[in-house]
Amino acid sequence: MMSERKKLKMVSSTTASVATPAAPSVAPDPEVHAVAKRRQFSAAYKLAVLEEADRCSSPGAIGALLRREALYSSHLTVWRREREAGALAALGARRGRKAKLSAEQRRIAELQSHCARLERELEQARTIIEVQKKLCTLLGLPTAASGESSGSES
Repeated sequence: MMSERKKLKMVSSTTASVATPAAPSVAPDPEVHAVAKRRQFSAAYKLAVLEEADRCSSPGAIGALLRREALYSSHLTVWRREREAGALAALGARRGRKAKLSAEQRRIAELQSHCARLERELEQARTIIEVQKKLCTLLGLPTAASGESSGSES
């Protein structure tokens, strides 16, 4: 059986929820949640930081530069490799989705892919014909060209 205390507790909790239905039961959370976002650096900024890092001559100057700019040493390493490889265009390359093509550009791309597919099929057909001719000569069978000429003579 249920004790009197439990019964009172159940009755008081149900009457409290019925008595104040409009009052919010939970206060809103005041905490602001940070949304992580990847930092993006422009090519001009990368080159400026690299030039400044190259000018640093005293010990600890590069570390001070990295702290001031909130960068990691790996940033400098990657950016230097890209600069030495001549990939200045890659320094400012944008990530993400490509720009949408216009209707004309889509049509051109579609026609180019269709043309490439037809060229592959033509090359495959030519290869098959060459193999068939070689097989006919190996087996001593008349080829289509010689068969037509012999058929027209009779």
